[in-house]
This record gives sequence, structure tokens and C-alpha cells, in this order.
Amino acid sequence: MIEAKTTLALTMGDPNGIGLEVLLKALSELNLKPPIEVVVIGNAEMVKAHAVHFSLPVSFKIHDIPSENPVLDWGMTNAVAGTLSMKAVETAIDWCIAGKADAMVTAPISKEAIGLAGYAIPGHTEFIAARIGVKDLTMMLVCDDLRVGLVTTHLPVSKVTENIHEEALLDKIRIIHHSLMNDFGILSPKIAVLGLNPHAGDGGMIGLEEIDIIRPALAIAREKGFFVSEPYPSDGFFATRRWKQYDAVLAMYHDQGLIPFKTIAFERGVNFTAGLPIIRTSPDHGTAFGIAGKGIANPESMKDAILLALDLVRKRKKYNS
Repeated sequence: MIEAKTTLALTMGDPNGIGLEVLLKALSELNLKPPIEVVVIGNAEMVKAHAVHFSLPVSFKIHDIPSENPVLDWGMTNAVAGTLSMKAVETAIDWCIAGKADAMVTAPISKEAIGLAGYAIPGHTEFIAARIGVKDLTMMLVCDDLRVGLVTTHLPVSKVTENIHEEALLDKIRIIHHSLMNDFGILSPKIAVLGLNPHAGDGGMIGLEEIDIIRPALAIAREKGFFVSEPYPSDGFFATRRWKQYDAVLAMYHDQGLIPFKTIAFERGVNFTAGLPIIRTSPDHGTAFGIAGKGIANPESMKDAILLALDLVRKRKKYNS
């Protein structure tokens, strides 16, 4: 239960996608009450155009991001949408840093649209890290007791291997370990680690990264007091539901972790950025341009993102008190 005033900064996402729809649906269904305050950061005209269709809580407010051309264009990619979505993110970050908001929840953005708007970034995670000036963080996907962290995120597959090294592995293990303790209240975290190659290298027959890089890094992690597994073959690990024996899973690259996660928890998955001094969550889906404006988008992932943000606020306040 939230007892003290808690302010959530909710970014509008790309207005031509489903972000505002799932955001307002989620707020309508959750019906959050004071002392929780929710502020949607985005173009007020666009937000109000959606809001008339929902019964929103009394705690609902809008912080306007002005635009000379606030025209909804469902399913289309343009620079206006990219600019609005990123200005909302910038504002939410600044609010959290200044203590004006306790957490931020981001609706999906279009990487193509933000590129047209002049933002040369691969995604929310990297943009937030750069704006705050934090290097040590990791993307973590969360659904109940399933938590999947990534060593590498938005990289071409051709560049994954060169970014799998001792320092990266130890950094991610440390970040995930401390997040499990501080954010999720797990006193003795257990982290499963996936191998990079098929069959985790099969003893060196299908790649040497497990032998030369991953296993030595895990040995160092254990010496430092972290509970980490030997590298698991990723296909059998998820197929046998072995993840249930651990508090988190560390995958080597984006699709290795996200494909099984989304298969298990697509409609309820939440993207949490571990290692930040602020709290940021997001639904684990994209802009879904194909169904934008049709009123059929599922808000469950957004609802879970909001609820996880509130839970993380409560736990961090308790831990830091």
C-alpha cells in the first residue's frame, strides 16, 4: 500500500501508435487514488482527444508538450511524433532527477520516428542512461518471478560477440544482484546465466566463448560473493522451466532473452531499467502501428508497468529509510 504521496510521470509514447490508448485504458482500469498522483506528459491536445473515451481517476493530470502540428496520424511514422515522444521522455527524466516525480513509466516509441526527429539513439534505455550520465545499467524484463537481464541490448548480431567480455559480464551480474536486493527485496539472489553459443558451446565444439570468457568471469563473480550458475544452453533452460529455480536470468543478447520471455509473458511483461538512480518501467511491447486507433490494444502490460513502478517506489523508500 502506498501511504505517502507518490507521483508517477507517464510519457505519451509515439502518439501515432497504441501508447496513449493502453496508458489511458490502464489508468481507467486501475483507478489509482490519492496519495498516488499520475501525470501524463505529452501534447495536451492529443492526450485529451484520447481521454474523452475513458473514465479516468481523480489523480489524473496532463503536463503539456506543445506542438505546432498536433495531428494524430494512426500507424504513420513522422518527425512530429518522434519529437513529441522524446520531449516527453526528457521531461520525465528531469522530473525524476529533481524529485518532482518518484518514477517514470514510458509508453512505446518508434525508433524510426525519433530518428526522423534527429535523435541518434537505439532506444529508451540508452537515452535515459546518457541523459543521467550513468553507464552501469541493464535492461531487465519482469513478469512476476520471471526476470531476464541482458548483457548486450540493441546491437546488431554481428557485434554481440565482441561485447561479451569479463568486465561486461561482471558489471551486469553486479547490477542485477543489487537490483534484486534493493528493488525486489530478495536477500540472497540466485542468477542463472545463459551461454552464448548453441548448447553453451558443447565443450568447445561450437565456439570457445564459454570456455575462454564466460566461465572464467563467472568464477570471478563467485569469488566476489555472487550466486551465479554455470552457463546454461538457453533452449533447454526455458523449455524445462528451470528459470523457476532462480531469481533472475542473464542472457547474452537481446533476442536470446526476449524471445522466450515474450513467449511466456507477452501480454504482461514489463521492461525495467536496473541500475538507474531513478525508477523507470515500460510495457514490453512496441507501438503496434497496425492496430493503432482501433481501440483493441491490450493494456495489461501497461497496467503491470504502472503497478511495478509503484511497488519499486515503495521498496526503495523502505530500503533507504
